[in-house]
Amino acid sequence: MIFVSVGLSHKQAPIAVREQLAIAGDGLAARLARLKSIAGVHEAVLLSTCNRLEIFAAVESNAIVDDLLRDLGELAAPHAVSRLGEEALLHVFRVAASLDSMVVGEAQILGQLKEAAAQALALGASGPHLSRAIAHALGAAKRVRTETEIARGAVSVASVAVRLARKVLGNLEGRVALLLGAGEMAQLAARELKSQGARELLVANRSPARAEELAREVSGVPVNFAELPALLERADVVLCSTGAREPVITRELMARALKARRFRPIFLIDLALPRNVEPQVNELENVYVYDLDDLERLASENRVVRESQLGRAEEIVREELQAHLREQRERAAVPVLARLRQQAEGIARAEVDRTLAGLELTERQERSVRAMASAIVNKLLHGPTQRLRSEAGSGPLGDAAARLFGVENGAATGIPATAGRTAQIGPGPNPVPPLPSPAPDPAPGPLPEPDPEPAVLAPPDSSGHSPTDPSPARPGVLRLLQPGRGRR
Repeated sequence: MIFVSVGLSHKQAPIAVREQLAIAGDGLAARLARLKSIAGVHEAVLLSTCNRLEIFAAVESNAIVDDLLRDLGELAAPHAVSRLGEEALLHVFRVAASLDSMVVGEAQILGQLKEAAAQALALGASGPHLSRAIAHALGAAKRVRTETEIARGAVSVASVAVRLARKVLGNLEGRVALLLGAGEMAQLAARELKSQGARELLVANRSPARAEELAREVSGVPVNFAELPALLERADVVLCSTGAREPVITRELMARALKARRFRPIFLIDLALPRNVEPQVNELENVYVYDLDDLERLASENRVVRESQLGRAEEIVREELQAHLREQRERAAVPVLARLRQQAEGIARAEVDRTLAGLELTERQERSVRAMASAIVNKLLHGPTQRLRSEAGSGPLGDAAARLFGVENGAATGIPATAGRTAQIGPGPNPVPPLPSPAPDPAPGPLPEPDPEPAVLAPPDSSGHSPTDPSPARPGVLRLLQPGRGRR
């Protein structure tokens, strides 16, 4: 299974491209189903935010990347980046840690990636391979935020926008701010606007209930979205973050509002994708429009502040990536170890059963023989097991052992491939427990202590009879001598 990522972000594609590729929430299920229908795609997660569209997938071969690129469409093709294997894993780890974000250190991407993974799993598109990789990436991101200061003083895209508004308008004290949309971005911006001294926060949303809820949270005033023309006449700062597929503020609408406000300056921050503000609005006098691409340029200037922490953050990401790769390799080595051990235990069990069938031993003596056979298997396999685990599936030993002992896919042994690990050699088809997570095998212990009056095993005499057993001896079967009787 190969991990791949195909997609683009604010680094590769302008907002004019990204807004056409954005996937609405109600279209996610159909898009994931389409990805899963591609031959060779076993698992898929789709991450669509205002700054990126990424496909993370577990596939059979590298060639499937071309199919994923075609799925993104002709518009995306010139901008999309494909990554394979370890490079793709490193990318998802960096995305989770906010090292690839427009605002390095922002926390929103962590929740967005987690939600994308959960949705894909719930819709049956994702599975164990991607779930483990993304879970480890999220863990690495939390470690970055805990062990570095990359998030200290870090700002969201919304807060960058509000600070830009203060820079353009001089200050925000006594100003009226209008929030179009009541999602997470609006919530972050509302808090920032309040902290910067905005006199009044107007909250408009197509869902009145959500507008009222956000207004209560930020001490704002819920207003009717249908009154947008009048609201544009009142507001000094307008922050747009709705999920509308078409612009909600057109050039014509803004031109009428501008006359009514006697051309008083107005600052429009468009954080939506697709954009909520028609690009031509920026052509109007005393109207300042900033979209996500504009904020990217501003955020890149602020990045210098946290550059001292980037080195350590990158180190943590790479450490966690290597830990994940080791786990992958160990998991890949486990089936060979399991089948090898099961084959050895099966052979030992069969030989013990055949030998005991010709002997008359007490129950305690039989247990001793079985324990001895089990100890021999453990001692013989301890060295190979340690070497296979240390190789962790990254070298030739796993394949060589499988071919040498004929345990490819468990078929050659005649024993089911659901091998256990340290089953006691017992009579008959002893069920073997499933293999647990990889862990170092214990060092082989000493052979079992003999009984106080041990049975002495000796070969039959030249006539084929044991001195204590008149029955004919079967070739290769050891006979039991009672202590003190000696050997011929």
